[in-house]
Amino acid sequence: MGFAMMPGKIRVEEHAAPSLVDPFGRRIYYLRISVTDRCNLRCVYCLPERGVRWLPRDEILSFEEVRAVVGVAARLGISHVRITGGEPLVRRDLPQLISMLAEIPDLADLALTTNGILLAQHARALARAGLKRINISLDTLDATRFREVTRFGSISDVFAGLDAALEAGLEPLKLNVVVVRGVNDDEIPTLAKLSTERPLHVRFIEFMPIGGYFSREKLVPAAEIMSRVQEIGPLEPAETPRGCGPARTFRYPGACGTVGLIAAVTRSFCAQCNRLRLTATGQLRPCLDDQAAESLLPALRPEPNFEKLAELIRLTVARKPEHHTMAERDAGDPRFCMSGVGG
Repeated sequence: MGFAMMPGKIRVEEHAAPSLVDPFGRRIYYLRISVTDRCNLRCVYCLPERGVRWLPRDEILSFEEVRAVVGVAARLGISHVRITGGEPLVRRDLPQLISMLAEIPDLADLALTTNGILLAQHARALARAGLKRINISLDTLDATRFREVTRFGSISDVFAGLDAALEAGLEPLKLNVVVVRGVNDDEIPTLAKLSTERPLHVRFIEFMPIGGYFSREKLVPAAEIMSRVQEIGPLEPAETPRGCGPARTFRYPGACGTVGLIAAVTRSFCAQCNRLRLTATGQLRPCLDDQAAESLLPALRPEPNFEKLAELIRLTVARKPEHHTMAERDAGDPRFCMSGVGG
């Protein structure tokens, strides 16, 4: 497959079938992209309260560089892209990037994960730019607890963002809940019940051993989460809402939303892994739990080299590990935080 530049576009000189298959036979078609390491919150399991040193702006990929990566990746078989951070909505003019990516014809899905604080201001512009759907990270429905967990911000802003996203048609709308024992595990039934009241898809995520806040005692296994979810009533298997994540999905009979479980630690879904992660600084990672990465900067600066980008993307896929090692660890690495990785 050859690549050549046209004004504002990538022209493929020779078409070929999607070719991103890793050494274990998994087809890789999902790319998560961190557009910033910065965040307007300091969630206890993600960032320290003080002393955070943000990356210099000139080390962060430009919109044009992100567009170049996605354009090549799409021609290699990437069909689903999710924009993350940090908090992606603190990146100035983000709808401009969404518009640039939405023009890529090979993309079937373009989504974004946000903490929701700024979403009410941007939901309509994001939808107009071509964003298809939103995930909102929300670990509690209690205003006081929200402040304790996030250290900043108001939960009312998140609720306003949720309403704005639904009004803008950014659906299915998923709520990501990281369950931490002693922090929010008592709210599992209340959060699950949201799926019966509105078209919301609540996904409970096991606490992962990443960052210094993790300990084995704080991990609530998926089996326990499921038991708490069933306190509301019986569940039936449900079709997973549009997307390509690893959640096992259920529905309360008659509910307009769903409940999902993501058991990253106790029930590894590595055998079905379909993703790569691009950090805010241009490092392409084959696995969230593996800090090995391939720098794309030599293929992006001073000018994009599309053949080299394709080579580096294929090399990253070829180095994808068979599985992570989260289940083997009792503590997280304090040197590794999710901000800027596209977790």
